[in-house]
Amino acid sequence: MPQNEYIERFQKTHGRRLDHEERTRKREAREGHLASQKAQSLRGLRAKMYAQKRHAEKIQMKKRIRAQEEKNVKSAAPSEPSSATPLPNYLLDRSQATNAKALSSAIKDKRSEKAAKFSVPLPKVKGISEEEMFKVVNTGKKTHKKSWKRMITKPTFVGQDFTRRNPKFERFIRPMGLRYKKANVTHPELGVTVQLPILSVKKNPQNPLYTQLGVLTKGTVIEVNVSELGLVTTSGKVVWGKYAQVSNNPDLDGTVNGKTPFLYSLIHDTDRE
Repeated sequence: MPQNEYIERFQKTHGRRLDHEERTRKREAREGHLASQKAQSLRGLRAKMYAQKRHAEKIQMKKRIRAQEEKNVKSAAPSEPSSATPLPNYLLDRSQATNAKALSSAIKDKRSEKAAKFSVPLPKVKGISEEEMFKVVNTGKKTHKKSWKRMITKPTFVGQDFTRRNPKFERFIRPMGLRYKKANVTHPELGVTVQLPILSVKKNPQNPLYTQLGVLTKGTVIEVNVSELGLVTTSGKVVWGKYAQVSNNPDLDGTVNGKTPFLYSLIHDTDRE
């Protein structure tokens, strides 16, 4: 659970060290040396992951620098002033700034921010075949002849009021040992990982049938209960449900791990007292 902002509270109460600014400046100056040392000393998979991370950071930095340069660009005025509105001699050598590039850059940034709000943590997911998902069940006289029963081999979620159908008419079998009720969700705003109960399966990108059956695979969007965290919106309403995406393979790890995006949240209509 979060321990509140105890560092900020201590700083407001007792203040900072006298050499705080100097220590911060030195720490920032050492970051480049530490990054270089880390890049040279890492080996194997860690080196690849670190190089990929640094590559992404450099791309973002170059984009930011390019956007800033476009924002500060000034285009020259027309070479010859019009005869209707002549300019005095001391204004002829001045250039008139045009904000077209600055406006276009601002619009692009707003679009990218809006797209980032709706993006999920895992945009691409590897497909799963039906042969891997289902196992043919041959039990009974009629089933043994036609083989129409299927057992799900992946973890699933069923609601609290779920009751199995008569085995004679049951089409899909969800084993009790592969049913999960809770997920370990990482919250980016709070910076914590908590175990939360699953409310429902919102969407499985593999197949609409898997969504209906509540199959939990990598990339599945689930709804978790975050009422225990005490999240409150700016208007004072309690957030009781959030959408999270499964970030691991539950059938291999034995647990359901997820990441929750910033945007998707379900709000309870009761105001905070």
